[in-house]
Amino acid sequence: MGGIGGGVDGVRHFRYTSGMPASNPRVNVVLEKPLFAALKRMADRDGVSLSTKLRDLVREALEDFEDSVLLEIAESRSKTFDRKKALSHDQVWK
Repeated sequence: MGGIGGGVDGVRHFRYTSGMPASNPRVNVVLEKPLFAALKRMADRDGVSLSTKLRDLVREALEDFEDSVLLEIAESRSKTFDRKKALSHDQVWK
């Protein structure tokens, strides 16, 4: 006897979702209790689910990270920029 519903290990395994794949990839995250409590407060305050709140926070964090990387690139380029060698708008878009 094996598979879903019963197995050699004596544990009954139940499938809580249908066989259809989720529309978006899923991630399981383990949070410390204080972090979970803060997330729950924020989700409750905003009237959204925990997963929606966490998704939004991760999205914001990734945007902030991307901004910091782009800022580093811009600062690096500005140090070597020479206006005399720069092309005009018309020269670039010919």
